[in-house]
Formats: sequence, C-alpha cells, structure tokens
Amino acid sequence: MFTYEEAMRPILTCLAEQPELQTKDIAEAVATHFRLSEADRGRMQASGFQATYRNRVAWGVSTLYKARMIERVRRGVYRITDAGRSLISSGPAEITDQLLKQLSPEFAAYIEGVRSGQRRGRTDVVSPTEASAADESPEEALDRAHRTLTADLATEILDSIAECSPAFFERLVVQLLVKMGYGGSFEDAAQSVGRSGDGGIDGIIKEDRLGLDAIYVQAKRWKDGVGRPQIQAFVGALTGHRARKGVFITSSSFSREAREYVRNLDAKVVLIDGETLADYMIEVGLGVTLVQTYEVKRLDSDFFEG
Repeated sequence: MFTYEEAMRPILTCLAEQPELQTKDIAEAVATHFRLSEADRGRMQASGFQATYRNRVAWGVSTLYKARMIERVRRGVYRITDAGRSLISSGPAEITDQLLKQLSPEFAAYIEGVRSGQRRGRTDVVSPTEASAADESPEEALDRAHRTLTADLATEILDSIAECSPAFFERLVVQLLVKMGYGGSFEDAAQSVGRSGDGGIDGIIKEDRLGLDAIYVQAKRWKDGVGRPQIQAFVGALTGHRARKGVFITSSSFSREAREYVRNLDAKVVLIDGETLADYMIEVGLGVTLVQTYEVKRLDSDFFEG
C-alpha cells in the first residue's frame, strides 16, 4: 500500500490531465496508478469508516491544497495550479512534505505555525511523516497524531465555512452558542440572532436559560480581517443599547489594533476569530462526526500489590 506522500505525484499528474476532478475520481486514478488489487481497495481503517487508500489520497490532497499546488473549485472538486504544474514538470520522483516546505512558503508557514503553537493554541503538531519519525513513546505518538488530525480538521472546517452563505454562517453561530449553553433553546436564539441588524448588532441572545442577562452578537463571515473600526462600531452599538456584554464572531481574523482596543473597554467584548471558532465547533461536536475513540489504559499496580 502506498503512503500519502507517495500518492501526491500521481494526484498532481491526474489533475494535470483534467480540468478538474472530484476527490473520489482522484482516489480512483491513484489506485489505478498503483495497480491496487481488490483486496487492497477493500482494506479499511481500524475505525471501519473509510478505505485505507482513500484516506491516504485524502491526506495527499489536503497537503497539496495547503501547499497551493492544487486549489478547490467547489466542495470536493479540485484542479491543479500553475505551481503544481511547475512542480511535476521539474520531475521529482517523489513529492514529500519536506520538498513542499522548501517550495511553498504557505505550507512552510502552516507547518511552523502548528509546531510552534501559534496556530489554534496547540503545540508540537507536525505532519504524519514527521510524527512517525520522532523519537517518542507510543503514548506520545498517539497524542501527537491526535493533535495533527485535530489541526487538519480545524482547517477543513474553516474551508467549508468559506464556501457557505452568510445566512448559513448565522445559523451556525446560533447552533454553536446554544451548544455552549447560551440562548436557551435553538428556537429562542434563532429568533434573536441574525434579525436586528441595528447599528452593528446582528442579534441578542440570553446569557443563560433563565435570561438573567443579554449578550449582543455580531456574526460576520468575512474573508478579510476585522480591524479596529468594525469593533468600534460594534462597541458604539452596545453603548446605544446600554449593553455591557458583546460577542463579535468572524470566520477570518482580528487585527492587533482590534484586540488591543477591547482590552481597555469597560464593556466586556469577546472576539472569536475563525481558528477559535473551529476549536469551539470541534469541542462541542458541531459540524463534525466522531470516527473513532481510543482508550489508553495502564496497569493498576495497587491492585496486584493488594
């Protein structure tokens, strides 16, 4: 069976021959390239969720996408970029993470970000290849793999949000806040969020099920970052409503000036950027599916000594 790194060159090759391809067609092309037998095609992951070869192709696609060697046309459909064509024309026998880090500043920044903990607050997150090569215990390897999978899932969540409509994003925000314990029921929160549009406020939700206090919400599915002027407008709207609590949620990011501005406010304003939003969605299980659960157990020495 091929590795996900070994799959990357065939992935680029098949995309170079077609205007665009669905992920399932890419997987079929790679399987044909490696002449997988029916037994190999039927080999499943331990979770039973996906065929092993399809999972490795998916990792290859995800890696090439982060390195800007391919681009997403729409959900589940990809095409090769000029950088990708240049890569396969240069003729490397195998495309690896290490090579992509040298060729793609975006991919190098992604890997360095997750390793240094600058991305989504996590540390020691590396690619599967680097993880398997590390000198670590089985428990450390399992933990590292989990961190890597979670970081990749967060990226997929943000990519999916970028393809959704603003109305869907508002509903997503409502569902997230309710799952986190705010807004009472979804019906109650949905009647408030995404309706007012009053001077920089998209809605009002209950702080708890009893409605003892209100939280004013601004939800923006933006590609560009949010700066201080947008936050000032939101705070001004809070002042107009004599409100002291607000949450500004965006699918992008906040500027340094915007974050510094809210630190010195009398009102309590929480800024949730795209990466934090993805973290919360994973934490509460919104928009994600549980594939497998592993239990790690140790010997109970006291039991045997007793």
